[in-house]
Amino acid sequence: MDGSLTDVIPEVSIIVPARNEEASLGDCLESLTAQTGVVFEIIVVDDGSTDRTRAIAQSFARVRVISPEPLPDGWTGKNNAVVAGAKEAHSPCLLFTDADTVHLPGSLARALAEAKREGADLLSYSPEQLVVTFAERAVMPVIFAELAAQYPPQKVREQNSEIVAANGQYLLVRRATYDAVGGHAAVATEILEDVALARLFRNKGKHVYFRYGGDAVRTRMYRNWPQLREGWTKNLKLLFPQPVQLAVRSLFLWLVAWSALGVAVYGAASQHFAWIVATALWLLPYRRIRVAHFSRANNLIAIAFGLPMFAYLLLRSKKAHASGQVSWKDRAYRTDVTSGGVPATQADKPTSRIEHQKLRTEN
Repeated sequence: MDGSLTDVIPEVSIIVPARNEEASLGDCLESLTAQTGVVFEIIVVDDGSTDRTRAIAQSFARVRVISPEPLPDGWTGKNNAVVAGAKEAHSPCLLFTDADTVHLPGSLARALAEAKREGADLLSYSPEQLVVTFAERAVMPVIFAELAAQYPPQKVREQNSEIVAANGQYLLVRRATYDAVGGHAAVATEILEDVALARLFRNKGKHVYFRYGGDAVRTRMYRNWPQLREGWTKNLKLLFPQPVQLAVRSLFLWLVAWSALGVAVYGAASQHFAWIVATALWLLPYRRIRVAHFSRANNLIAIAFGLPMFAYLLLRSKKAHASGQVSWKDRAYRTDVTSGGVPATQADKPTSRIEHQKLRTEN
């Protein structure tokens, strides 16, 4: 039997936190309600949306829509929303997934089977990243290549490894284990809650399984430059412990790439062997970026333009965390710089710095 049935305990509860997600929620829920091979329920947590998010969720007959409790002091909005969803769930497994995801047919059943096969208490996929605008195509390959270098999935899967990671866009957990370690409530003040939750599982001796999951789920994280800038400003300082050094290295690779291109053009025009050497140098940044699972065209755009943009975002993120405040989804979070950017308290009023645009953009 497939889908959510009132007389059958679902095998998995799908929890979708959503705050002003009218541009993407419909596609997400269409892909989730179409899943087969497993009994499930879907809970959308409308986190104070001011657009059509709630109406879109309510238009799906098999989707339950709830609202979270008022945001506790110090908690992030997403953590408050997913905790509310978990309280309403009735299944032995929980899938936390973002409203900007699209799930491939049959992926839910396959993920449950994979988690069982691997003995995973927490299974997380890094989705295929869809990019459309120039800013997305330039920056996203660089960021995900650096994430792959900082958090190699094969290292994350080693249970004795100090490297641990997860992607909050797709987190499948055993309910009993999730409750035993404290769940999202135990990391409620963390801005980077997915990595914090994975570390919590690992520290409690639980099995964390993480891999690239383009065969299961896709996402378009940001639809314009302001969203991309604000989102990565919030996260990059927490993801990369040495942002200044990484920014300098990115700029160096960018200069190497353009210098090599110039030498290659000159060498080819003069039939000089220098173009061969220059081409070899160009492979340095390309080999690093191609592991991020983007197209060849996007990789080339990233090398040509994305490296300095990434350096800018790294430095912007460092500055924002050093100032003690980051913002996202019309909320400002104060950060404790002495603990590496963990939010200390929730700002009382939304920040005016966030540029949140309600756009309908086709993927």
